[in-house]
Amino acid sequence: MALNILLVDDSKIVRSVIAKTLKLADIRINELYNAGDGIEALKILKDNWIDLVFTDINMPGMDGIQLINAMAEQSLLESIPVIVITTEGNKNRIDSLKEKGISAYIRKPFTPEQLKSVVEEILGELPNYEEN
Repeated sequence: MALNILLVDDSKIVRSVIAKTLKLADIRINELYNAGDGIEALKILKDNWIDLVFTDINMPGMDGIQLINAMAEQSLLESIPVIVITTEGNKNRIDSLKEKGISAYIRKPFTPEQLKSVVEEILGELPNYEEN
């Protein structure tokens, strides 16, 4: 199963690191979409089939919390799992995000094994694949 994944972070470098980590974790990707903030992310969500969203919290424009709230208002959180990847570790904020319906929270820095474990916890065990 190849996934359509949306990466939402204001840093191109962080999005690149997440993409590389997904590849190292042997997570098969069909399409990888990138957004610099929640506004761009909502446009991508509107126009594309997305299986999984990774988002940061702190971004200019529309931040990750506003994105999660907007997704909840449109019932997108019920159908599209959201994983928050951030340096922030405030327990109250994490609990609040979980109450809103996020699927998981990963604290930066992270490893390919952590990423794969969380994705498999959400989507089920992913088959290994070999690139041609």
